[in-house]
Amino acid sequence: MTSGADERRYRVGVDLTAVESLLDEQGQPSYRAGQVWAWAARGADSYGAMTNVPANLRSALAARVPFSTLEPAAEATSRDGTVKTLFRTHDDHPVETVLMRYRDGRRSLCLSSQSGCPLTCAFCATGAMRFRRNLTAWEIVDQALHFRRREAVDHAVFMGMGEPMLNLDHVLAAARRLPDLGVTHRRTTVSTVGWIPGLHRFVEEVSEPIRLALSLHAPEDELRSRIMPVNERYPLRDVLALCRNHHRRTGRKVFVEYVMLAGVNDGRDHARGLVELLDPRAFKVNLIPYNPTGAYAGSDRESIAAFRDELFRGGLVATVRLTRGRDIQAACGQLAAAAA
Repeated sequence: MTSGADERRYRVGVDLTAVESLLDEQGQPSYRAGQVWAWAARGADSYGAMTNVPANLRSALAARVPFSTLEPAAEATSRDGTVKTLFRTHDDHPVETVLMRYRDGRRSLCLSSQSGCPLTCAFCATGAMRFRRNLTAWEIVDQALHFRRREAVDHAVFMGMGEPMLNLDHVLAAARRLPDLGVTHRRTTVSTVGWIPGLHRFVEEVSEPIRLALSLHAPEDELRSRIMPVNERYPLRDVLALCRNHHRRTGRKVFVEYVMLAGVNDGRDHARGLVELLDPRAFKVNLIPYNPTGAYAGSDRESIAAFRDELFRGGLVATVRLTRGRDIQAACGQLAAAAA
């Protein structure tokens, strides 16, 4: 029987630090940790499935190291195949993850980096929630493992709950595990609203070809500050300078995420503002139909098409994101808010 201290020590779940601690305690060879991780990354659903790990060690792991740091609390499946799961952490904080299935065979994960978000973007359901805490690297990885146990996955975006650049060390540690699950660095994207301390580190320190996305949502400071308060602290000029530096250093374009809000940021003048603001050699625009959360209405198809055409005329490459999971509250934070 373990002491209370031991229980706290091993309640962090199937992270390799906990596994390695137990292996060391039992005098097991260090390569056993690699065996455990290899099974988990391939989609094993329990320690019992790890047939090249000794049975007594599997039993000890099952008793001492929970197989996941997260507990599924609710789940919804859309008509389009999108699946959204609401988890609870060991200290009862909500975390959302989405699996998006596409007709061309892609299986993309939308991962959360925080429970809640402190940056309060006006159009985001997560921003209306109370911020709890950063997620650990293994809590992030466990979101991916949850869906890997169901099927193969090949893309991941850090665009779920939270601002990844506020939790960059854990985000990068998780991202560096994803290739073992089948998600290469070139198919991994980290998004930011423009939190400059973390963005500066990402640009200067990350050597892997992990992609960068900027949640922009407005072509000028006044409007952006109104819907994204972070812009008051870190204005567009400084954020875009770092994004351009990322392009110069890596040769990879920065994806610009632009949610389409009816009557707010979807006019032709806004499109022309983007053309003036963004160098098409460094940026690619992704227009996002809005999953309404109550604060705003989404732009209609005609407005989105006219906006895209205006960008094309100005030389900017722009795509319109396929709407996924609208019937299951798939916008970030909606399922957690509904379950609260």
